[in-house]
Amino acid sequence: QVNLVESGGELVQTGDSLRLSCAASGTPFKYYAVGWFRRAPGKGREFVSLITASGTSTNYADSVKGRFTVSRDNDKNTVVLQMNNLKPEDTAVYYCAAYAYIGYDRKLRDDRTYDYWGQGTQVTVSS
Repeated sequence: QVNLVESGGELVQTGDSLRLSCAASGTPFKYYAVGWFRRAPGKGREFVSLITASGTSTNYADSVKGRFTVSRDNDKNTVVLQMNNLKPEDTAVYYCAAYAYIGYDRKLRDDRTYDYWGQGTQVTVSS
């Protein structure tokens, strides 16, 4: 069992930066891949980024590549999504999710893969 809590979302302006955190408790976090997903108003949940259990591999949606960076500290049971040059289309509720898996697989881009989810944090980017 893994409990996830996201934080860091807020209202910002276009071009600003935000740092979202995903804090985990429960089973040792170092065995879990972590994905970030978002749900914009009126849309389905979409993949944003992922980081493998060891932190050696990351992956990003094309829409955020070059602007977002994911990292993790397994000693602190935390995953961070650094978001730079934010755009209005980044407005959404952001969720982190965990799945017990070592290494990278393309299935980690699919939200149906994940077993544990946080409650989400709202990011709003004004134009």
